[in-house]
Amino acid sequence: MKIGFIGLGIMGKPMAKNLIKAGHDLIVFDVIKENVDDVVVAGAKSAASSKQVAQECKLIITMLPNSPHVKTVIMGENGILEGASEETIVVDMSSIAPSASQEMEKSCAEKGVKLIDAPVSGGEPKAIDGSLSIMVGGDKAVFDEVYDILMVMGASAVHCGDIGAGNTTKLANQVIVALNIAAVSEAFMLSTKAGVDPIKVFDAIKGGLAGSTVMNAKIPMITEGNFKPGFKIDLHIKDLNNALETGHTVGAPLPLTATVLEMLQMLHADGFGQYDHSGIAKYYEKLTGTEIRK
Repeated sequence: MKIGFIGLGIMGKPMAKNLIKAGHDLIVFDVIKENVDDVVVAGAKSAASSKQVAQECKLIITMLPNSPHVKTVIMGENGILEGASEETIVVDMSSIAPSASQEMEKSCAEKGVKLIDAPVSGGEPKAIDGSLSIMVGGDKAVFDEVYDILMVMGASAVHCGDIGAGNTTKLANQVIVALNIAAVSEAFMLSTKAGVDPIKVFDAIKGGLAGSTVMNAKIPMITEGNFKPGFKIDLHIKDLNNALETGHTVGAPLPLTATVLEMLQMLHADGFGQYDHSGIAKYYEKLTGTEIRK
C-alpha cells in the first residue's frame, strides 16, 4: 500500500522504517533533509512538501512535535488539505492537545478528508521494535480501516472514543509516566542518601506493588548516568502543558502534574531539555549534590 509519512524525528523515523519493512511504499517529508535521506536509503521516496505527499497518497500519517506543527502541516500553505482529495485519511500520531485534534478534524471534514488522532506510548525503543501502544480517537470505521497499518508499528491499538480521545488518553499516560519517574527518582535518592545500593533496592522492590514498567526502564538508565533521549524532557514539558490546559478546560485538578512540570521547567532552564525524561533524577541530584549511581 502507498502511504504518506510526514515527520521523521526520533519516533517517526523508526515507525516509517517499520512500514517499509512490512512491504508498504512510503512517500515521506520532513523539514530536516538528513532525516528524509535516512528513510529514503531504507526504501522510501521523498516529497517536496506535505501537499505533494497528499497528492500522491490516500493514507497519510503525521508524527510531529506539537499542535502548531500539525496544524501547519495539515491546514497551512503547501499543507495536506491543499493536496488532498475526498476520502483521504490522515492519521495524526503526534501527541498534541485534544482541542487541536477536534479543530483540525472539522477543517478536514469540510474537504471530505477523514482525520483520526492516534498518539503513541513507548518511546524510541518501542518505535524501533514496532511494539508501541497506540491510543485512537475518531470515527470507529476509519480506525477499523487503518487498524492493520497501525499494528505494523504497535503491539496494541485501542479505539478510545471520538476525535481527541486518543490525545486525552495520551495526556493521562504522560501524567502517570512523569509522576512515576519523579516518584522513582525521589525514592532512589532517599535510599542512596541512606547508604543503600540503588541496584539492590531495585532488585528488592521491582517485583512488588511499587514495581512498574517505568521503573524497569528508567532505573538502569539513571544508575548508569545514561540520559540519551528516548523521550526528551522538552517534549514531556509540552505534554504536561497540554494536560494542564485540558484539565483547566474540563475542570480536572492536576496539582501533582503542575509540581512535576515545574521540576521539568527547572531542568530545561539548566540545559537538560534534550535529556531523556529519566533526567528528572537530576533535579534531585542537584538538590542533594549526590548522584544516584550503581
